[in-house]
Amino acid sequence: MFAKICAMLSKRRRRAAARRSRLSFYTRKMSLIGALRLESDHGWERDLEVLVFLYWLAHASSYRVVSQTFDIPKTSVHDIVHRVSKAVLGILRKVICFPTGDDLEAVGAGFAQLSGSPAFSRAVGAIDGCHIRMKPPANNSHCYYNRKLFHSIQLQAITDHRGKFLDIFVGYPGSVHDARVLRNSPVYLGSPYPPPGKCILGDGGYPCLSAPICLITPYREPVQNPVQARFNSKHSRARNIIERAFGMMKTRWRSIFFKALEISPAFVPEVVACCAVLHNLALLNGDIVEAEDEEDHDDDPPEPHNPQARVGDHVRDNLAAAVSAPNICVDALNEHDYL
Repeated sequence: MFAKICAMLSKRRRRAAARRSRLSFYTRKMSLIGALRLESDHGWERDLEVLVFLYWLAHASSYRVVSQTFDIPKTSVHDIVHRVSKAVLGILRKVICFPTGDDLEAVGAGFAQLSGSPAFSRAVGAIDGCHIRMKPPANNSHCYYNRKLFHSIQLQAITDHRGKFLDIFVGYPGSVHDARVLRNSPVYLGSPYPPPGKCILGDGGYPCLSAPICLITPYREPVQNPVQARFNSKHSRARNIIERAFGMMKTRWRSIFFKALEISPAFVPEVVACCAVLHNLALLNGDIVEAEDEEDHDDDPPEPHNPQARVGDHVRDNLAAAVSAPNICVDALNEHDYL
């Protein structure tokens, strides 16, 4: 049955599917099919259900188009898409999770390499927000109209030095400020990450914090001295990985992210989360794509200070000083004792 369905796909559609989402790679080489426990009540094979879901995800087509492509009822396509998406969400916490132990140290070393400064080994993540286009909802559509002049929901994500998602929080309307999304996210409210002594990097739209999470942002322009300028440059080089991660995910699922999603607004967060899970699975299996369109991001204007948070200016100043400190030993300094 599976081979017969695949044979029905036109050469053009198969080439497009392989180019845009690498369906054959996902279905053959990744552990997605094995990781998902699907209970089919229509007699479809599990691998066929995954293929239908990935085809729909890669093309963002209507259920009618997918139904015609696979020659199965439209209601079955609907059921398959929603059933597989639920199964993908079932493995989300296994695929998108915070590092510990040696993995945590490897992440810090990765950010030090990205920045070009050993001082950034304290950084164990980069955080940012991404607007996901969607059709205007029937109710309260103005809440979803963002400052970039389109309707969206927000995806807040933390990535490691490779662009792998460590945490996602999706669903807030596009008009909400990045800092407010952060304050209502589990990573802020529960403070599970970063661990003590570590920090995550964010852009100027976020507040610089030492608690409840340690979030380090760049100095405001214009900077006051070369130390701040050097820190901002290193910070930008390290933090840029989050924008590259968004760009890679958008490149994998162009039809999802480069046009307004024509699905129920309530289903949009689930679809976005599935894309994030598949992005991580692809990276874990060595499937790395070049971002065709990295996130075109400009910082949100800063929000007023939250009195419940502790400002992290002193942490940033210490990190900036470490960045500018000489990292080589001058032999002459060791020729005598200093009193």
